[in-house]
Amino acid sequence: MSDALFQPVRLGRHSLAHRVAMAPLTRSRAGQPGNVPTPMNVEYYRQRAGAALIVTEATQVSQQGQGYAWTPGIHSAEQIEGWRTVSDAVHAEGGKIFLQLWHVGRVSHPIFQPDGGLPVAPTAMPVPGKTFIVDSDGKGAWADVPVPQALTLDGIAQIVQDFRVAARHAMQAGMDGVEIHAGNGYLIDQFINSASNHRTDAYGGSIDNRTRLLFDIVAAVTDEVGAENVGVRLTPMGRFMGMGDDTPEATFGHIAGRLNDWKLAYLHLVEPAIVGTVKDEKYDPRWDAIIELMRWQFKGVLMLAGGYTLETATHALESGRADLIAFGRPFIANPDLPARLRDALPLNEADPATFFGGDESGYIDYPVFAPVAD
Repeated sequence: MSDALFQPVRLGRHSLAHRVAMAPLTRSRAGQPGNVPTPMNVEYYRQRAGAALIVTEATQVSQQGQGYAWTPGIHSAEQIEGWRTVSDAVHAEGGKIFLQLWHVGRVSHPIFQPDGGLPVAPTAMPVPGKTFIVDSDGKGAWADVPVPQALTLDGIAQIVQDFRVAARHAMQAGMDGVEIHAGNGYLIDQFINSASNHRTDAYGGSIDNRTRLLFDIVAAVTDEVGAENVGVRLTPMGRFMGMGDDTPEATFGHIAGRLNDWKLAYLHLVEPAIVGTVKDEKYDPRWDAIIELMRWQFKGVLMLAGGYTLETATHALESGRADLIAFGRPFIANPDLPARLRDALPLNEADPATFFGGDESGYIDYPVFAPVAD
């Protein structure tokens, strides 16, 4: 048993029994039409309620915020009610659950956008990536991302409001809190990184300006639901979907320090081990120094994710690198992951072919550990 992983920790207004969190995991199985959570989604999260904290799959704050097929939203009455059934099931098992708020920005396709328009971004420039759409026969297919349209100031203000309303909806759906998704090459990250933000107005250029959207959204969401109910996820040094920054130490150090202006529930950082769904062997070696900088700049609870094992998670907690560890793929295949880690039991292997889309296979049919009878 790893003592470090199984110590209690305080997270905002919540007391967590241990430190094995479930990372947000896009699974593309929301009910159609309407991108509404279904009974199958309820069972998926219920099975994993033994996590110290579940952070839900990324959930779009508006129609404009969607970039992939079959991902859930939190902007309609039906979606709110669907998520309420999820939160009720998790709470019935004694679990805690935060809903991740998401706007993909430029990583989208006209098929998802209001009136078939172009996706939005800080700057109109080509996007090095693809998105996942429904093709003519109703199956999922990868599609190129078009050059997006640059957001106007009015458009930015509307997105800030969309995050505010989505946070309110999440709490109405019975969530214990929300996580603002500000990483992985999506909208907020696109504003933060100099590689994707070439604006010359108040939202571009300097570090203060490129981080302005993040802080506008944090201010709106914390004002709406309380800072103790809010986490923020970042991916410093991330390269997914064309991200990159000229001065990452200064940029992300500034973010970590400014986030102390709010007494957030936590800050969630992603290690560079995973880019999208694949292992990254070429991550920038400056990462380690940046995470240490952010660890000590940010005065609250720090959660780390990205390829952790029992051994590396234990070391991260014992060394003070993190206060909480979020596991992703291991939770896909092991609904009882905390118990397996606690007792050093073998883990099921996840099937990548069933990560995105589909039915119950590879979703709610992974077995819990059962000892072999003598």
